[in-house]
Amino acid sequence: MSAAILHAPQNSIAQSIAPDMEAVNTVIRARLHSEVSLVNQIAEYIISAGGKRIRPVLVLLVANAYGYKGTAHHELAAVVEFIHTATLLHDDVVDESSMRRGRQTANALFGNAASVLVGDFLYSRSFQMMVGLNNMRVMQILSDATNVIAEGEVLQLLNMHDPDVTQESYLKVIRSKTAKLFEAAAELGALISGANDDEISAAGEYGRSLGTAFQLIDDVLDYAGDASEIGKNVGDDLREGKPTLPLIWLMENGTPEQRELVRNCIEQGDEQHFDAILAAVTSSGALDYTRREAEIAAKRAADAIAGLPESLYKQSLLQLCTFAVDRNH
Repeated sequence: MSAAILHAPQNSIAQSIAPDMEAVNTVIRARLHSEVSLVNQIAEYIISAGGKRIRPVLVLLVANAYGYKGTAHHELAAVVEFIHTATLLHDDVVDESSMRRGRQTANALFGNAASVLVGDFLYSRSFQMMVGLNNMRVMQILSDATNVIAEGEVLQLLNMHDPDVTQESYLKVIRSKTAKLFEAAAELGALISGANDDEISAAGEYGRSLGTAFQLIDDVLDYAGDASEIGKNVGDDLREGKPTLPLIWLMENGTPEQRELVRNCIEQGDEQHFDAILAAVTSSGALDYTRREAEIAAKRAADAIAGLPESLYKQSLLQLCTFAVDRNH
C-alpha cells in the first residue's frame, strides 16, 4: 500500500504523516496474514487497490494534532481501514458491483461467497486488534460504529427502488453508512491523545460532517464524474435503484415529466435512461444543490476544529474539507 494516500493536490497531507502511514502499512501487512491462502489473496487484492485512505488518515492527523507520541494510533488506523474494507467487500456483493477503484471488484473476480467470508474475516480481525489495545472506550466507539454502519446498510436496502425516500431519510443513511466511520476515526485520534470529552465530541463532529460531504460529492460524481477518474462505473447508483440526493431533490422540485422519469428509473433500476436523467439533474440544479449541501457540511467540519491549536496537522485537516468538495474522484 502506497504512503501517498492522496492524489497530487493533497501531497502536503501525505507528507505530514508519511512516516505514520508507513507504520500503518506495516501493521496492515502483519495483521492481514492468515493460514488460509484465499483469505490472504482476497484481502491483499482489495487492500492493495489503494484508495484515498481518508479514514486511517483521520486517526493519524487528529492524534498528531493533539500531540500524541505513542504508537497505538497506527494500530487503530489499521483497524479502521480493515472495518472499511470489510464493508466494501460486503457492499459490492449487495450492490452487484463489478468495478471499484478502477479495477474489478473482489466479488467479480473471486465470487460472492468468498468476498462475504473474507469481509467477515476482516471484521473479526479488527475486533481482535482493538481488544489487544485493552481500552474499553476504544472498543465502545468502534463496536458502536460497526453496528450503526450495519443498520445504515439495511436502511439503504429498504430505500432501494423507493422513489418516495425523503432527504431526511437519505441523510440518515449517509450518517450511518458513511459518516459514522469518519466520526469514529476522528474520535479515536482524539481519545488516545488524552483529549477531554468536549474535544473528542468536536473531533467526532468534524469526522461526521466531513464524511457527509464526501458522500454527497460521491452522489454528484455518480452522474457528473468520469469512470476512469472515480474508479467505478458512472451511473451505478441509478442502475441499483438508489435514490441519492440529486434524484430526491429532483423528485421534490422537478417538472412533472422529470419526476415521472425519476420515479420510473428508481423503481426499475433503469440505467438505459441515464442520459435523460443526467440532463434533468444538471439542468434542474439538482447537482448544484447537492454540491452546496456538501459545501455546508465541509464548513461545519472545519468549524468543529476551530479550537485546535495551530499546526501542520490542523492545516491538513482543513485541507481535507476543501478536498472533499473540490475533488473529481
